[in-house]
Amino acid sequence: MADSSSSSSSSSKLVYFVIFPLIFLFGLVIILNQKPSSWLSSSPYVILKKGVGAPPPATAPEVDQPPAMMENEDRKELSDLEKVEASLARARATIQEARRNNETSYDSEYVPTGPMYRDPISFHRSYLEMENLFKIYVYEDGEPPLFHYSKSLGILGIEGILIHQLEISRFRTGDPRQAHVYFVPMSMQSIATYAYERNNRAWSPLQNIARDYVNLIATKYPYWNRTLAHDHFILACHDWGPTISHGVPHLYKNSIRVLCNANTTEGFKPSTDVSMPEIYLPDGTMDGLIGGPGPSERSVLVFYAGGIHGDIRQALMDQWKDKDPDVRIHEYLPKNVSYYGMFRKSKYCICPSGWEVASPRMVEALYMGCVPVLLKNHYAKPFDDVLDWGTFSVDVGVNEIADLKKILTAIPAGKYMEMQRVGVLVRRHFEVNFPPKRFDVFHMILHSVWLRRINIQLNDAHET
Repeated sequence: MADSSSSSSSSSKLVYFVIFPLIFLFGLVIILNQKPSSWLSSSPYVILKKGVGAPPPATAPEVDQPPAMMENEDRKELSDLEKVEASLARARATIQEARRNNETSYDSEYVPTGPMYRDPISFHRSYLEMENLFKIYVYEDGEPPLFHYSKSLGILGIEGILIHQLEISRFRTGDPRQAHVYFVPMSMQSIATYAYERNNRAWSPLQNIARDYVNLIATKYPYWNRTLAHDHFILACHDWGPTISHGVPHLYKNSIRVLCNANTTEGFKPSTDVSMPEIYLPDGTMDGLIGGPGPSERSVLVFYAGGIHGDIRQALMDQWKDKDPDVRIHEYLPKNVSYYGMFRKSKYCICPSGWEVASPRMVEALYMGCVPVLLKNHYAKPFDDVLDWGTFSVDVGVNEIADLKKILTAIPAGKYMEMQRVGVLVRRHFEVNFPPKRFDVFHMILHSVWLRRINIQLNDAHET
């Protein structure tokens, strides 16, 4: 009996002190070696980790696969993509630490503060990390004028300005192995100008140009197929940018699209794409556009003038055109009345959608100290993950057009004056400078691209 009891005791000890710990250790190793799962926070500064595990396209060239290795034994040197991901992981950790500890970063020029920022500490830390780290590779392939070049004047001129500024930017790197993102320099404005045939609404000729260019860089370089375009971006202010990109599946589904036409019902994805403000500079600069009188010197309640493009503007005209001295709604301005002069006389300026959601009036209002009234459906506002638009603009629903005056007059004078004050402060983020200045529209767009890149963890599709 003693021998039996001793044997049972030994078996119990073996189970509790050897087998159970081994099982626990084995399970722990498995957990630690798992890829991070996808998760999302309401803050844009908290990482959304997303492994790219799809197989490479059937047309991608075959590559020799490395032999299977134990995770922690005989590990090879990090790949270029793994090095990039490691640098982004360090930046994420720095941003999150600043947020947790409520640490304000030193900046000799500008420290974001005020009600216009959703999370000023995280934004500033993220912006500084972008300045120190962000590298962009610009593909140089493709014949002009369809690629690389775009007009810098006119209502779509911001497309050409930003493409040019990207190409000469200090963020640009000549070594694609170090790049965090890859810019595909397709000017949608040039494609539309040179390939569109009047009275022919077929999209395929325009989409084919985009597809051919992507095929060119995907064949010549490994980076498109490596991540299935998740770390590539385009920039387009032309209304047709979304539709042209739709002709290239990975470009449409995976890449970061910087678009003026940020309509969520037309495939714009706020978590992946970037809303770009449409900015019209009549002379190619901001000369004469910046500044206006204070709130007490603005005698007109609300102003709008413009052509009837689309149902929203038609409804606005039907309800208010030339009917109320406080609500100055015109299709054509009376003679000797200055368009920009009316912006500077008015408390509120209506920024309605036309055929598409984008309009330069929103930025014109901010430039001249008029509180923007956004009359749009399904519009993703620029820099909305950083800026609280409710502190310097008013949203009016399309079904509320008849109540426009009632809505605006119900806003207390103090609140209007605060919105006007904040709008003047936030204007710096929409200014176009030559050369670009910190925190201006060029850098804000880059920061929006940076946020979307830092919020995704990529794996090499060929190795997955």
